[in-house]
Amino acid sequence: MNCIFCKIIAGEIPCYKVYEDDTHLAFLDISPCADGHTIVIPKKHAAAFVEMSPEEAGALFEAVNKVSNLILKKMDGITGLTIGMNTYESAGQSVMHTHAHIFPRFKGDGGGNTHTIVSSAKSADSEYLKKISEQLTK
Repeated sequence: MNCIFCKIIAGEIPCYKVYEDDTHLAFLDISPCADGHTIVIPKKHAAAFVEMSPEEAGALFEAVNKVSNLILKKMDGITGLTIGMNTYESAGQSVMHTHAHIFPRFKGDGGGNTHTIVSSAKSADSEYLKKISEQLTK
């Protein structure tokens, strides 16, 4: 399989991990749309959210809930979250492995609701990603 997220799960591609359990992994997006932009994925491959069983979908959102709470508690200056998911290419899904996006929000970040998200990330270099990862895994 040539799935980049499956390769991340297998450890073939490094990531800035912020959460992991037996069935899910969360890591920082390398092209963030906001500081701390995090992706949550199931370890079992499913190309799209609607292809998951209701039980698998529920478990994914339990993981999204845990990671969201972690981000809210540990990121400096955070005032909210935007959570989103794209399903299939026509909706903007670029990696065909189910994943949810968590966008930390900050007062005055210039972003809007899910219909108007704009890039407010300062950087995506490895030092930035390492700093955010360390902050979230303390």
